Amino acid sequence: MEKTANELMQAKDYIAHYYFVYGNKVLGAILIMVAGGLVARWAGKFVQRWLDGKHLEPPIKTLIVRVLRLLIVGLTLVIALDEFGVPITTLVAGISVAGVGIGLAMQGVLGNLVAGLTIIFTKPFRVTEYIEIHGIHGTVTQIELFSTTLSHADRSRVIIPNRKIVGEILHNYGTIRQLDLSVGVAYDTNVPEAIALIRDILKQNPRILKDVAPGVGVTLLGDSAITIAVKPWVAVPDYGAAQGEIYQAILDQFRVRKIDIPFPQRDIRLSNGVVSGPALAHSEN
Repeated sequence: MEKTANELMQAKDYIAHYYFVYGNKVLGAILIMVAGGLVARWAGKFVQRWLDGKHLEPPIKTLIVRVLRLLIVGLTLVIALDEFGVPITTLVAGISVAGVGIGLAMQGVLGNLVAGLTIIFTKPFRVTEYIEIHGIHGTVTQIELFSTTLSHADRSRVIIPNRKIVGEILHNYGTIRQLDLSVGVAYDTNVPEAIALIRDILKQNPRILKDVAPGVGVTLLGDSAITIAVKPWVAVPDYGAAQGEIYQAILDQFRVRKIDIPFPQRDIRLSNGVVSGPALAHSEN
């Protein structure tokens, strides 16, 4: 019992001594960190409002604000550690050594960071543009330091690590896309009249861009039909809807004008030389 009492007294003396020596420093370090956090938050909001009036890309604005906040927090941490009595020179040397190991362990993350900075400053694409890479396509909704987010046509999100983008073949459609449609007409059709009708359909559709001339013309002389290519331009959000509307309008107008969309037909000749006539007909899907 006497030994236990002595150990408790020694523990109390140690705590009292530690509090007397470091108590004020710990409190001061905590206050410095809290003040640094508040300053970083205020400075970030102030710089963000200032950058909103500048003609800069959103990722660059985000990068500037984040770097500013990290610098303020880092400086605050150094001041707090110095107040606490930690030797800064030794700490920096320790961080440098640890940084080498961390860097080797986080090569993928650092690769994404470098690639993100490359994308932000070289601007191969911007937010709201439609891109395709590695067979993945969608509208760019967000460019971060480590990843880029695409919005797919089915309303899903695709998140691509930035290192998978830099150095690869990238197809940037911008904010518009060209439809690749086609329709077949019979060989006895007045082709100029059919083309004029298609052009009129495109002019009446509000989704079709009027400042970019659509491509309409004969593209193939097939076995059973003359194929007319229809290639108008639309805004990216209208790409899916415009295709169905145009096909429906062409079908309706062709029926009104008695323009035939023929079935593919084949003649079969028997081995004895007798011609059977159009013995096989089927619709094209």
